[in-house]
Amino acid sequence: MVILVDDPIWPAHGMLWAHLVSDHSLEELHSFARRTKISPRAFDRDHYDVPAREVPRLIEAGAQQVAGKELVRRLIASGIRVRARDR
Repeated sequence: MVILVDDPIWPAHGMLWAHLVSDHSLEELHSFARRTKISPRAFDRDHYDVPAREVPRLIEAGAQQVAGKELVRRLIASGIRVRARDR
């Protein structure tokens, strides 16, 4: 069971963003987000959107940084992925 964060390459609101996910469960993801004080408003169905400035802090707290394709592969394997067409 691992919390994953991808590279912050997604532009929005004048900054770059990353995705924070669990490879196990939403409960694990929400617990990590609470512990690291990520706003519940950042949650988007199966991940949290986090600004680039937060990534080093999340890695320090135990998140594993992976490439975007690896993050998606592991999210799909977890069974908690929400497909784009279902959003």
